[in-house]
Amino acid sequence: MHKIFTPSHQTKSRKQEKDKQSIQGMPHATNMPYAGFQAFILCGPGLSLNTFTSNVADYPKALVPIANRPMVWYPLDWCYRMGVTNITLITPPESAAPLESALAQNPHLTSLPAPKPELLCPESLTQTTGTAEIFRTPEVQKAITSDFIVLPCDLICDLEGSALLQSWMVLEAGLGGATGGIVDGQAVRMTMGGEKSGRRGGLAVWYPTKGLEGVSQKGDETDLVATTPLPRPAVPAPEGHLRPHVEKLVLSIPTSTVKDITEEQKSFPLRHALLRQHGKIKIKTSHRDAHVYFLPFWVKDMIKENEAFDSLSEDVIGWWAKAGWQQGLAEKLNLRKVLNDTPSTPDADDLMMASSMQLDEEVDLAAMSTTSMSRPIASSVNQSADAFASRVPGNLQTDNSPQDPLVVPPILAYVQPPLTDATNQPLIRRVDTSSLLLSISLRLAKLPSVAEAAATGATPSPFAHNAKVAHPDMIQQQTRVSEVDSLVAENVTIGSRVNIKESVIGVGCSIGNGARLTRCLLMEGCTVGENVTLTGCIVGKRCKIEGGGPKDEDKTRLTDCEVQPGYVVKWGTEIKNEKFMVFEGLGEDGSDMDMDDEDIVSGDDDGTFA
Repeated sequence: MHKIFTPSHQTKSRKQEKDKQSIQGMPHATNMPYAGFQAFILCGPGLSLNTFTSNVADYPKALVPIANRPMVWYPLDWCYRMGVTNITLITPPESAAPLESALAQNPHLTSLPAPKPELLCPESLTQTTGTAEIFRTPEVQKAITSDFIVLPCDLICDLEGSALLQSWMVLEAGLGGATGGIVDGQAVRMTMGGEKSGRRGGLAVWYPTKGLEGVSQKGDETDLVATTPLPRPAVPAPEGHLRPHVEKLVLSIPTSTVKDITEEQKSFPLRHALLRQHGKIKIKTSHRDAHVYFLPFWVKDMIKENEAFDSLSEDVIGWWAKAGWQQGLAEKLNLRKVLNDTPSTPDADDLMMASSMQLDEEVDLAAMSTTSMSRPIASSVNQSADAFASRVPGNLQTDNSPQDPLVVPPILAYVQPPLTDATNQPLIRRVDTSSLLLSISLRLAKLPSVAEAAATGATPSPFAHNAKVAHPDMIQQQTRVSEVDSLVAENVTIGSRVNIKESVIGVGCSIGNGARLTRCLLMEGCTVGENVTLTGCIVGKRCKIEGGGPKDEDKTRLTDCEVQPGYVVKWGTEIKNEKFMVFEGLGEDGSDMDMDDEDIVSGDDDGTFA
């Protein structure tokens, strides 16, 4: 017997070429430059998904599958495609173990580019901690070392993050390339980036909740968002650019709060100061805050200084927007202290360099712009006297000069236009309810696979799977699986005479003979017995829906139901609109109890860790 040996360098070369081709075939693979941002993804309990996340120590919300991928894969992939690789997942300590295990073992998460995201578990963090309070914890404060992005683990965003990042850089980034954060152990001076002339603000994202067939619902959570147009640029934005839809945010209030105010006061009051300062205001009530925020480094200190802030959306963003036009509010929020250039902990080197006491004049780069249509808001740059040199610590500078007018860097809003053509509109959604979990999964299941897109020469969606049915050979005869609108994962066993239409089947599921599934989501390891009919159902992992004979009088038919992970549904159950859950402490017989829809709050509260 003769053995053929391949030279090691050829083997390595072929392996590298194969890996390269494999990576190029994946829709998430990119080669973006470093964006200069950190990303913090909030991985909370998912209160409105508690049918599937009742045990956060075993199965946190971030691991609930959307179209056969863990939920947290989508914001992670979005960040990597944008070029942001410094990513931190923030989660309560009890959810750390399953997340860490998934990051190391789940094939979808391990296939993401390097470096791996960091896992941060502040000791004081609980399942009900407010989103703003999270960023006051010492662990998170220490972790923020540059401008940063905040986003939820339930985000599905088809809009390229690089487009939002580009808009922020054009409108809000530091002049001359200056940025915020810690450089060589020292905080970058505020005046370097133009904060005193109205630069280095933030950018938030809102999306329309109406008009998306199969996804939009009557009870969708919304916010009141009020914006005012920015000055028109000297050079019009190119076609398809986000600039026409980016405006200055002046109000952001959850619709639930608006209803409470309206019921109490029989109207919704607006301050005259807002109307005096901005003659044209757009108010929208059918959009929702995506909880995606591009924030400058100094916002870290603003959150720390205002201990009353509980919610990022309602408190931090809402009060920041008001501080731009409401007189005296910026002072109450300690923004003068935050935006002051005084370092909080000067070191010995600063003290030694301060001995010369040399004066510098701060240069107003914004005023020198030759392409600006209008003069920026009068800043402290041209109103103040000479300032001490940048190497002089703030605690050695005199405080005899009168205070300059405080210019608050604006918070901008990208308000996605209404859905006029749903096929071309990038999908932006927070998947924080069971109905959205099902509808978004089914929508993603309709996307052409990577192989199908390559065959037609089209660019695959970043959410596309390599194949709609992982192993077609596992499907028995006389079984119909609608590949156009369905997904079937690996190691799935499907019996004969099975009909699967517009459904998502997770890894390791088993479907018995004669079963019928329509508009269903099955998580990993589910068992569906023979002759079972499921319509519009979400079945948790390792559930068992018992089957029976085709001629039995009893049938199992579930319609629009949710089944908790590990639950066993007995043969002969016919029911609609129910949640099958087991509650502990109800007796030694292990009796179960169904929960009505009214017992579940629709949507996660942005004020709590969700």
